Amino acid sequence: MPARQFDLRGLAPGQGPSRRHVASVVDTVDEVVVQGPVQALAAVLARLWRTERLPVVPVGWEPADDAASRGLARALALGTGTTRDLPLVRDDHGGVLLAAGRVTPFGGSRRVLSRRFGAQAYCDDTRVADGPIARIDVRPDWTSVDRLSVAVVTAPLRPVARATGRALQIASEPARVLRDGVPFDRAVTTWTWYADDRVRWRLRP
Repeated sequence: MPARQFDLRGLAPGQGPSRRHVASVVDTVDEVVVQGPVQALAAVLARLWRTERLPVVPVGWEPADDAASRGLARALALGTGTTRDLPLVRDDHGGVLLAAGRVTPFGGSRRVLSRRFGAQAYCDDTRVADGPIARIDVRPDWTSVDRLSVAVVTAPLRPVARATGRALQIASEPARVLRDGVPFDRAVTTWTWYADDRVRWRLRP
């Protein structure tokens, strides 16, 4: 049976698909091709993980024509080779991260670049933040296995602290989290991203 085409190309920047819509399609297929931006692919993989079908349902991807999608497609070498089992970066709130995550201050009236918030963060055993910071950026490292890269900006024009590892743990004042451009639905004071070495997903070329 051919793979089911799942068309999510209508998603606007910063918009995630409806969980109910994703479940109505993904829960009924043995193979799926996701059409749309990075957050569409992430939503499908998150649903497959929640239903314990991630290792057995091959996923193809027809990326949207935006910078994040083009970048991820290059990183995954999409369209080349054979079916591959790839690592996955997850978070402790049930989501997955494919291209980029960001943590910034929650709310406030000042310009985003000038706002700071108190945070302590560790990448594995390395302390990467301890005090007021402007933001934390996280990316899966597709050149390695079960790794992510972290960049901490303390203030504009200040040196950026960088680290790589398997996990990032954050405790902070109320913060806003973006997962592949989509904002989490509430402020958080703790957050973890980690490359889950127990999980693989199957990418069709």
